[in-house]
Amino acid sequence: MVLTSAGGAERRVSGVGVMRVLVIGGGIAGTATALGLHKAGLDVTVCEAHPDTAEDLGAFLTLASNGMRALAELDATAAVTAVGFPLTSLRLLDSEGAEITHVPLGESDDPALRYRCLRRGELNAALQGEAVRRGIRLRHGTRLVAVTDGPDGVTARFADGTTATADLLIGADGLHSTVRRLLLPEARPRYAGQRVYYGHTGTAPVPAPDGAITMVRGSATAFGYTASPAGRTYWFARAGGDPLPAGAPAAPSAVLRAQLLPLLRADATPAAGLVEPADGAIMVINAMEMPLGTPWHTGRVLLVGDAAHAASPATGQGASMALEDAVVLAKALRDLPDPERAFAAYERHRRPRVEHNITVSGGLSRGTRTPSRPAPGPPRPAEPDERLLRQLAWNSPLPGEPH
Repeated sequence: MVLTSAGGAERRVSGVGVMRVLVIGGGIAGTATALGLHKAGLDVTVCEAHPDTAEDLGAFLTLASNGMRALAELDATAAVTAVGFPLTSLRLLDSEGAEITHVPLGESDDPALRYRCLRRGELNAALQGEAVRRGIRLRHGTRLVAVTDGPDGVTARFADGTTATADLLIGADGLHSTVRRLLLPEARPRYAGQRVYYGHTGTAPVPAPDGAITMVRGSATAFGYTASPAGRTYWFARAGGDPLPAGAPAAPSAVLRAQLLPLLRADATPAAGLVEPADGAIMVINAMEMPLGTPWHTGRVLLVGDAAHAASPATGQGASMALEDAVVLAKALRDLPDPERAFAAYERHRRPRVEHNITVSGGLSRGTRTPSRPAPGPPRPAEPDERLLRQLAWNSPLPGEPH
């Protein structure tokens, strides 16, 4: 890696013959990608625009068993299980508050692979801390403004006047990716038909089994909630309507609460009782998705995570898909000698899976698909996808790829 200051001084920080990779974005996708590439023996630098890790600290997410499996292949399980709490079962309530079903969630028998609930900022901090511990360079406050892709390398220029040159550049800078906008300006996210509200409260405990996440099929909203061992309840609500105007200032929590409560009170469920006393900040986002077939790479630049294949949050798989990306990309660049071949292999293995998720999640958000009802009879433990297991297994090549 060659770093150049605004004054022109250069500093070489990689050995001869080691592929140098610049990762733009230090969130979940970017930091996990850096962990994978570092494990594969590449020289990695992460450049993050935000000055710290606290972005969206209050918003919670869930990591599914497939995401936890990817973390295990990155040797990062301990760093992430040190924060948040496990989820072991799924409850489904109807609009009258009656329990329809209660089943095991994911690979709940294995503590390392259990679903996990945690705040986005906590996950960012855990992954970034692990990256720094391994000696990966992480530069905060570096906002990308330009990319020059050439025959001998790719150069990123930042708002502070510094530049960085590498063999490859990975755009892991999220839904509103600057990397994507600079190199593939025609590829833009679109509204998926719902607004998604997030909040939390410690003052309105609702009886529920330990480790359960509860989904509510409301008449006007889809609602979900779970309680931490400390008694704080985290919730979300998905509601249809026009998208939030681009660039509009964030509405106060009281305004968002007033928008939600009439929709939730239409049903006899615990939802309104959780939202009304919420003592944490309430936030709302547009559910967005990338169109199917969006290009993922050009020249020496590749997109991963939401920058490439954002889906609406309805399936709750965004973070887990990004973690899978990190493992598959690292294996491709580890095993295939030419980056173009590695990028093509990565896309062959990832596109069918992530675009299926975009389609399913978008159908849920638009109301054209309903969550499947569990089959009758006693619940069975989830069985992991055998193809995915082969893709993620670090000590094996990608299935069907020469090595």
